[in-house]
Amino acid sequence: VYLHGFVIYPKDFPELKNDTFLRAAQGEEIEHIPVWCMRQAGRYLPEFRESRAGKDFFETCRSPEACCELTLQPLRRFPFDAAIIFSDILVVPQAMGMEVQMSPGKGPTFPEPLKEPEDLQRLKTKVDVSSELDYVFKAITLTRHRIEGKVPLIGFTGAPWTLMSYMIEGGGSPTHSKAKRWLYRYPEASHKLLSQLTDVIVEYLLGQVKAGAQALQVFESHTGCLGPVEFKEFSLPYLRDIARRVKDKIKESGLDNVPMIVFAKDGHYGLEDLSESGYEVVGLDWTIDPRSARVRTGGKVSLQGNMDPCALYATKERISEIVKRMLEGFGTKGYIANLGHGLYPDMDPENVGAFVDAVHTHSRQLLNCK
Repeated sequence: VYLHGFVIYPKDFPELKNDTFLRAAQGEEIEHIPVWCMRQAGRYLPEFRESRAGKDFFETCRSPEACCELTLQPLRRFPFDAAIIFSDILVVPQAMGMEVQMSPGKGPTFPEPLKEPEDLQRLKTKVDVSSELDYVFKAITLTRHRIEGKVPLIGFTGAPWTLMSYMIEGGGSPTHSKAKRWLYRYPEASHKLLSQLTDVIVEYLLGQVKAGAQALQVFESHTGCLGPVEFKEFSLPYLRDIARRVKDKIKESGLDNVPMIVFAKDGHYGLEDLSESGYEVVGLDWTIDPRSARVRTGGKVSLQGNMDPCALYATKERISEIVKRMLEGFGTKGYIANLGHGLYPDMDPENVGAFVDAVHTHSRQLLNCK
């Protein structure tokens, strides 16, 4: 990474001071339960809004310096046990040749979404991930140096089905009916697109690890609109493929293995399958009971989640009670505290702080009682 005339390499990183998150991901002993939040670098922080003011969203994503600053902001406020690089899942469709715009108040928009199978010809057949997405890798390397070993840095990607859905819908959708139409009407073309996405994602995640990412999360955000049959055909095989291929490539590259997290939102019907899909950690949304999740995953994986983000609208005392109950449900082994989805823009940073403090306080009490 070139920065102000200096070259910054993805090596000689500062020593990690707090590895609690990594140990919990691997099911090892911990002193307290680690906690981080999806979208912890987000619009709920006034400093985030100030940094982003008047700037194009994807322009920000393409600036390693800006991504690094946004990633570090929440760590200055809260004692999180992990950071997640500031980026967006839709950089992958962009790398494949699709235009994506971020419209204020509307969210991501594809001016020319995929409508019929012949539109697949518009996508690049071979994506040079190292050049198309090098800005993400540079942001990761820069952040690993600037984070000074405070906490581990998580890299991430959207999963194939979630990205396919955006590429066909042209943005967010309550029903995902245009994308699901492809699954039922054009299953072969659907598999072709999902395979293309998988190939890019595997290289993208490997590049993130080479750049310095110490863990990886795969976001399957649109699991809820699939039924169990469609999930097993169009989502799960690709999630498995990603975990297997990334781990194989990490090994071949002589790099240390990094824990991988799969977060299939609203995928409670597939919990058993997800726990056997090659990931160390399964992320959960708030619709799953912690004790039930433990039983259904049979101790095969660590779990992450799953407080309803809206619980952060409660008083600090109530947040503390909700956290205590959640921790008692999950237990202290192989568990990473998080929300069941990302933070919302109108949330009070003080209540986020109360959530983090409650996890640390109650988990230390639970661990001391053992």
